[in-house]
This record gives sequence, C-alpha cells and structure tokens, in this order.
Amino acid sequence: MGASTGRRRLVTPDPSAVDDSACRVLHADMDAFYATVELRRRPELRGVPMLVGSTSGRGVVLSATYEARAHGVRSAMPVGRARALCPSVVVVEPDMAAYSEASTEVMRLFRDVTPRVEALSVDEAFLDVGGLRRIAGGPATVAVRLRERMASELGLSCTIGVASTKFMAKLASTLAKPDGLLVVPPDEALAVLHPLDVDALWGVGPKTAEGLRRVGIRTIGELAHLDRSTLTSLVGAAGAVKLHELAWARDPREVVERAPEQSMSADATFASDITDRAEMSRELLRLAERVGRRMRATGQRARCVSIRVRWEDFTTVSRSQTLPAATDVTRQIHQVAVELLTRLGPQRPVRLLSVKLDQLEQAGEPDGQLSFDDAPQTGWKDAEAAADAVVARFGAGLMRPASLLTPRDRTVPER
Repeated sequence: MGASTGRRRLVTPDPSAVDDSACRVLHADMDAFYATVELRRRPELRGVPMLVGSTSGRGVVLSATYEARAHGVRSAMPVGRARALCPSVVVVEPDMAAYSEASTEVMRLFRDVTPRVEALSVDEAFLDVGGLRRIAGGPATVAVRLRERMASELGLSCTIGVASTKFMAKLASTLAKPDGLLVVPPDEALAVLHPLDVDALWGVGPKTAEGLRRVGIRTIGELAHLDRSTLTSLVGAAGAVKLHELAWARDPREVVERAPEQSMSADATFASDITDRAEMSRELLRLAERVGRRMRATGQRARCVSIRVRWEDFTTVSRSQTLPAATDVTRQIHQVAVELLTRLGPQRPVRLLSVKLDQLEQAGEPDGQLSFDDAPQTGWKDAEAAADAVVARFGAGLMRPASLLTPRDRTVPER
C-alpha cells in the first residue's frame, strides 16, 4: 500500500452479519509488532509514547506505539527526528532475538488455523481459509477467533482484512488499522476501493502519486477510468497493466504456502589477509552480488544490511544499518556495506568479510513502488534482473560487475 489510504479507519461492526461466502483470503498484520512485543514484557509503558530504536540517537525508528505515532513518529524516521517531534517518547533498544521468537509464535498460531499460510515478513501473512467453512465457520468467523487467540494466547494484537483477493485483503487490513477487522465482499470492493487516494494502490509511491495528481488523477476510481494509453504514457506499459487491474480490484494471485526467511548472508575467508581498502570494497561487492541475487530469486527484499569483519588477530566486529525502504538491489546493498566498513575507522588486515540482510519481506508488496523520476534506480534494478537471467541460464561465471573481473580471486573455496 502507499503511504496513505485517504480514509478514516474502517471496521466491520458485526462480522457475523456480512456475507463472506465469496471471501477466502485473510491478511493478518500485527500491530506495531516490535513495540507491542516490548509492551508485553514492559506493561508499565502501555499508554505512553514509545519507540524501538537505538538509544544513542543514531539510526532509525524500527517500530512505534500508536501513542508515539499520534505525534508524527513513523517507522524508518531518524530517532533524533522522532525525539524532536515527541520529546517525551521512551526509546527502547531493539531485541531482535525476542522479536524473532515472537514471530515464530505468531506464525505457529497462523498455521494452527490453516496450513495455507504465505508469510510476507516476520509479522504479517496471507491465510487461505476457503476450505474451513464446515469445520471452523466462514472467513469472518475464523478472523474473529484468530484475533481473540492472538490476544489471549500471545498477548499481541493484530488487524485482519478479509476479502476474495490478496490485494483487497491487504487493503482491508490497512483500512482497519490498528487492532481492527474489516470484511470486504467482492460486490462491495469497488465501493471501498474507488474513493481512496491513488497512493493506496500497490506500486504507487509518493512520486508516482504526485505525477498522477499533476494530470488530475487523485483517486483510484479516477485512475480506473483513465484511458489506458494515457496511463501507459505516465507509468509505462507494465505499470499501466498492473495499476489498471488493481484499480478494478482484480488480482489473480493465489496464497502460496511460504515461511519467511529470517535473514540471508554471504561470507568469505581469505587465503591471505587483505589490507587494501579498494580490494575490501571489491570483496564486499562480490558478497553483495551473491546475497542480492538470492534475494531477487526468492522474491524478497531487506530493510537491514549488516557486515561482519574479522581482523588478523581473529577479533570480530559487526555493524548494521536499517534502511528507510527495503531493497533487493545489489548496488544499494554494496553502498551500505562500504559505508559500514568505513565507519570502523583505520583498517587493519582482514581475514573475513560477511554481508548479511535482515528484516526480510516479500517484494511486489507495498514498498514495490513505481516512480516517475527514479530512473537511475530503475536502471540498476533492470540491469541486475537481466544479469540474473543470464546467470540462471549460462552460469555465474559469465556475467559479473566489471570491478570483479580483474583482481585475482583470493577467497578460500566455500564449503
């Protein structure tokens, strides 16, 4: 979803009174997940503005309670900016192990409801409940019980959208945030969808929305009725097809059973220690290329990039950075990795380098945004996609970044 739906919160007051016979997809999204996990073990912070992020003031907000959001605090915002907006906000250091454990609990509960679970990230998933009517009731009933179990068994809250397609289920959960339930039968989909701001569509980011508004397109309904050739001239042929179909609530994708990978990494141990900064950068590019290709192959993106460095004396240090938006672009991963290495200061001889990606989510979801003026980024994505296709057909040795072609390979063959 884009940044805004342009509507107030919508919920279904009496789910049992809605005809959900044509609905089969649930989108369950945990509310302020990291922050809520912290509240579960720090109940004294309930009701006060709180965010999860570095207490040093550097870095970005990973999650924020709705009390903090009322002051304008948002995820991916610099912590310093969040403190300026809300001086009373309580900053809690992140505990990724606790969030991973809570995510496992959440996914286990989802799969206790139905085996057809498509996890999008550590805290949200699509559930296909179309075959449960005889044993568990209709989708709306299943959603009500799932929310009740989430609260009673795990002490967490979640918002659920119920619809006939993945897109509408995701949109419904967005509209019902926080801690709500919205059922959208197919015959009500356009009535819900068309009045919304155009940036409520998947793939429409702020820049695309701005471009559409410049030509008078402000709502999804207006985009739905826009001449296809005009839309193509604005967002390209592929983007026009995607947005037109979504604007008419058409989404043929099925729920695909999938568990989220918690992280992806690539590392290399060198036969002789590296001392040259340029060679370190090339090795980080080699690792970024490997892990980036894996991300694109599995249809995922990452919000956090980290590196691990082992010096000649076997001392090991790690550094990480959370990104404002998730990425699967090798060039971006490499840039962040080099910045993290630079922050370590004067370099000593290096025995091992590692690049790791965390906070994974599925590509093609809300942050997979079209843009009118990010051609350089699009160019890199297109180039890497083309390279992936060549590598998939002819092997990894045929195509690689030019800077990796000249230096001799000094890494120990990986097991």
